[in-house]
Amino acid sequence: MADEQPAFSPVPASVRGHSSAGARETHAWPYLALLAAVFLVLSYPWFSGQVSIPWDAKAHFYPQLQFLSRSIHRGEWPWWNPYVFAGHPQIADPQSLIFSPAFLLLALILPEPSLVAADAAVFVLLFAGAGAIFLVARDRRWHPAAALLAALVFGFGGSAAWRIQHVGQIHSLAMWAIAWLCLSRSLDRTSLPWGVAAGVSVAAMLLGRDQVAYLGAWVLAGDAVAHLVTAWWRGQAVARLLAPLAATAVTALAIIIIPILMSAILAADSNRVVIDGEGAGRGSLHPAHLLTLAVPNLFGAAGPLRDHWGPPSPLWGASDLYLARNMAQLYIGVLPLAVLGAMAWRFPLWRHRDIRHIAVAALLVLLYALGRYTPVFSLAFEIMPGVSLFRRPADATFLLGPLLGLCVAYLLHRWITDETAPRASPTVALGLFAGAAGAALLVAVSRNRLDYALGPVVQALVLFSAALGVFLAARPLARWHAAAPAVLIAGFVTVDVAWNNGPNESTALPSGVFSVLGHNSRNETIAWLKTRVAEGRSETRQDRIELVGIDFHWPNASISHTLDHTLGYNPVRLRWYSDATGAGDHVALPSQRTFSPLFPSYRSTLAQMLGLRYIASGVPLHEIDGSLATAPLPLVARTTDAFIYENPNARPRVTFAFRAQTVTFDTLVRTGQWPSMDGETVLLEDPGLGRGTAATGPNSPSVRILSSSNTDVMIEAVSDTNGYVVLNDVWHPWWHARRGNEPVPVLRANVMFRAVAVPPGRHMVHFQFEPFQGLLEDLRSLAKGLPLHGCRLTASCRSDP
Repeated sequence: MADEQPAFSPVPASVRGHSSAGARETHAWPYLALLAAVFLVLSYPWFSGQVSIPWDAKAHFYPQLQFLSRSIHRGEWPWWNPYVFAGHPQIADPQSLIFSPAFLLLALILPEPSLVAADAAVFVLLFAGAGAIFLVARDRRWHPAAALLAALVFGFGGSAAWRIQHVGQIHSLAMWAIAWLCLSRSLDRTSLPWGVAAGVSVAAMLLGRDQVAYLGAWVLAGDAVAHLVTAWWRGQAVARLLAPLAATAVTALAIIIIPILMSAILAADSNRVVIDGEGAGRGSLHPAHLLTLAVPNLFGAAGPLRDHWGPPSPLWGASDLYLARNMAQLYIGVLPLAVLGAMAWRFPLWRHRDIRHIAVAALLVLLYALGRYTPVFSLAFEIMPGVSLFRRPADATFLLGPLLGLCVAYLLHRWITDETAPRASPTVALGLFAGAAGAALLVAVSRNRLDYALGPVVQALVLFSAALGVFLAARPLARWHAAAPAVLIAGFVTVDVAWNNGPNESTALPSGVFSVLGHNSRNETIAWLKTRVAEGRSETRQDRIELVGIDFHWPNASISHTLDHTLGYNPVRLRWYSDATGAGDHVALPSQRTFSPLFPSYRSTLAQMLGLRYIASGVPLHEIDGSLATAPLPLVARTTDAFIYENPNARPRVTFAFRAQTVTFDTLVRTGQWPSMDGETVLLEDPGLGRGTAATGPNSPSVRILSSSNTDVMIEAVSDTNGYVVLNDVWHPWWHARRGNEPVPVLRANVMFRAVAVPPGRHMVHFQFEPFQGLLEDLRSLAKGLPLHGCRLTASCRSDP
């Protein structure tokens, strides 16, 4: 079975004593070892600890990894994260890393993953994906040098090199490549085990729940269809391919169904607005960005931000695009361009069924990435299910590089192994590249940036000439030894991408910049906050903090140091929390701290209810909250990073209320007008819960927190009267409670907190976050046609306490 001709294998052709069949029999491991050596060389700056992957990789994903790892090693479930946004349903968050195999394994091994370990996991993912691409090409009996080039393009070309900070999408990309390998083998060999392996890897990809995973699924579906069509064309039994396809689909569905449903429910409960075609179009790749395929640093993306002049910089006017400079870098290396230029003119890809479907996929992905600049994306937005879930069509560039790499690899394979193929055209290649260089210079002249562009264009022309030499040398070298062109290509590509796609401001910053995130950090601000919060902790008090306007990677430092934070960095937040507090997705800049009618100031009632005691700000706090200019909060510390203020009126985490008052939370959030109430009243929405109880007992009630963890809070309440235990943690429908051994409803109280009704006496109230039970209840509600989560907002859906 291992020798069976793959569905897309080209016909072997002799090459002077060497044949593609002979090359197929060559062991893969020496070339994979060469690939690993290139990876080690190119990733050394990160492995050495000199630099670290910045931006989202550290501001968001590294704290998620720390939380996952610590939770596992403390013996706690990582389903709920109490350290951002006053609590967050981590298990439903697509970016939590819980369902990322590589990061889950790392968390299982290391209780405190270092910055280097986190970066290494990213490069291991890229290497695994590159290895899979190499094997995909080798399974089609392509020359190992061509397969190696495809693998190097995957690992260090385009978005894989320039967007490594987007860890979730790198994970999806790697899983896509592995899934492609497994799916191809399952169909080539009609193998059920490979079909199951494909299902596992497809599931791992889809659990990334991002646009790369979404588009990757379409590419895999297209590959499966191409297999079926080819089998039919060759007169093979198409039915025999259905079993491995079914194994893939069933396995993937069984793995993803619960996490996907959880994320769908979180999305329904979140702040995420509906994305329309116009909004998604703002994340389009500008046509001018295509020039970076030929001239990598044309727009100055590798240099200081002030020197960047490509779209959507001010030089291009009001383009209404929202792309960071690294998101538009397409450079996959100069050797692939030399191969394309020299071969594609006389060897059109669309005429060869062995590569046609990959070339078509590359074209469609490019048109999708261009977004609003072609009609393709608008059409896809209207007719393709799922496109409207995503806001940045330029994310398709993650797949564009590998698909182009495979197209190039096929051309290189034919050049090396098939002497009957049309002759290469280096003159045409030079002419085409000169045309691209000329276009780049014209664009630069139009933006008055010729002085910036001239150097990169000249450098690109020199490199292209050298790449043509490497390409032309590949065939004679292959006659001498099959490995010779692979070694030459590996060396040339290493130098090329190290220079043009190597560490820069978008992909590498000094590791010391992120020292505040280390568990053993000696940062002055963090040390002060941890000390004061620990000193103030009691059976009723657990102070919250806020980190605002300090730096990009600071908002989630609360996760790194187990500090309860009212804000954080996450594009997905619970709607009722975001609406009530004004919490946005980031507070790296002072201007990003927005307020709401219900939380108009740090002196507001809601700030007090949250127990927000310490605010660490990168600027004087009155510059963020203007109301503090005349009535400032006490400044209690000044550190190198921040001004630290104290809110002395912050309330305890748990309180006891004697009575309930009926309000409409939506009205309260919209107007910001709290009703007249004292500390002995809790606000509820359901009229049936608004019964007052008299505080007539001889003894004052008491409540205290006996224990708390990620998913469990145990509270003791003692009272002579009926009342409510009010826990000032964010309400979520998957939190459940028991009063003793009796299940009781967790009521949404005071707009966004939790409460449980208790009769007179001593009671143990146990709050538990139970996402699987909560999901099952949600599905039952939907099956009955009930509004989602409606039952949890009213007492009538549960037994009266």
